[in-house]
Amino acid sequence: MSGIRVRTRKDLSSQRRRRRPRCLGHLIVAPLWPMHGANLGTLLRTCDAVGACLAVPRLPWVPEALDRGNTLRDGACVHWVRPMSWLAGRQERVLGVELAEEAIRLADLPMAREPTVIVLGHESTGIPGEALDLLDAVVEIPMIGTGASLNVAVAGSLVLYKLAGFS
Repeated sequence: MSGIRVRTRKDLSSQRRRRRPRCLGHLIVAPLWPMHGANLGTLLRTCDAVGACLAVPRLPWVPEALDRGNTLRDGACVHWVRPMSWLAGRQERVLGVELAEEAIRLADLPMAREPTVIVLGHESTGIPGEALDLLDAVVEIPMIGTGASLNVAVAGSLVLYKLAGFS
């Protein structure tokens, strides 16, 4: 044996919260232009895992997509927003996940030491130009394959884990 201790299910469950925390307001992931409902449910589970909130637009299909994708026992922290007005009023640090010249590579992104909003764009068209002007910085997820981007759930999860200090 190499001395690595494998944690049991009992060990892991003893470290989990017994009930959902109130809105901590430290990390908010915002897929403001969603394309696929399945991604929202997946992203909601990541929010629960790292203690973040999800900000989603008031589109007719979004509540059903969240209900269908939410496999959490307790409710999750969800903020219902109107994308551009909500984004324009943010006092927190606002990061976008997007390809850009001055982007911070995901590997170089430090843990969030202040309240931070992570903006995710549409999977085909990205973050709209008028929203890009409201960002404090942009984070890039480097890729070597032929795809131009990851889906919203994967991209958001990677950035959330990095900002939460878990990677």
